[in-house]
Amino acid sequence: MSLETSSALQRAAPRLMADAPVLTMAGMSRAYGAVQALRAVDVSVYPGEVLGIVGESGSGKSTLLRMMNLEDTPDNGDYRLRLPARADRNLFELDRYERRMLRARHIGIVYQNPHLGLLMHHSSSGNVAERLLVAGERSFEVLRSKARVALDASEFPLARMDARPIELSGGMQQRVQLAKAIALEPSLLLLDEPTTGLDVSVQALVLDTLKRLQRERRITMVLVSHDLGVIRTMADRVMVMRHGAVVEQGLADQVFQDPQHPYTQQLVHAKL
Repeated sequence: MSLETSSALQRAAPRLMADAPVLTMAGMSRAYGAVQALRAVDVSVYPGEVLGIVGESGSGKSTLLRMMNLEDTPDNGDYRLRLPARADRNLFELDRYERRMLRARHIGIVYQNPHLGLLMHHSSSGNVAERLLVAGERSFEVLRSKARVALDASEFPLARMDARPIELSGGMQQRVQLAKAIALEPSLLLLDEPTTGLDVSVQALVLDTLKRLQRERRITMVLVSHDLGVIRTMADRVMVMRHGAVVEQGLADQVFQDPQHPYTQQLVHAKL
């Protein structure tokens, strides 16, 4: 990184340079048969930062997010999270139980499809409590109280906290997913196309909630989307992916105002 680029980062988003990364990935590669989904991808995400990852379908962005959530293992790659009281090691060396516990306690995720993140026929509060149970909480009073706090933080109407997600709108389902994801104040929040399929007005409300949570709690987020408007609204930095590789990255304003790679130029101009 040049001195000029470093200075620009510090001026535009000083928190990005203030500490060691929360997340570091190096040499992430993954093939599914003849399809190379990831090609030696490196990622760093800093405390309180929102990293946006953008690219068309098949670019590798969702595969990379699954790796961050320890749902899949790369053919090659090193993944480290800076966690309290935990030895520094490649997280892909963890066994299935260790991965599950780490996800429950330190990584939250909101999926594009709520069916992937929620038990649709359980109550909304029960969905949040399920995450707390996995992490070891057993007191009913504590489970109920923490579920209420998390749902309130996600701006879910508490009068409906016992409603089942199957009975709710898409926007409300995403709020339940968000409450479940933040219930244990994770070190990392992953957002996989969280507003896709929502009406524009509902999308704006969900994004406003995410921005408020990020501002108030300084949550470190990775946001994957094909929608450049969503990325520009939320992200401090942007990674542009194509065919499993990172073709451009930088501060969001720099990437959108002065894209350097022809593919990024194509994306930005198509949006305009």
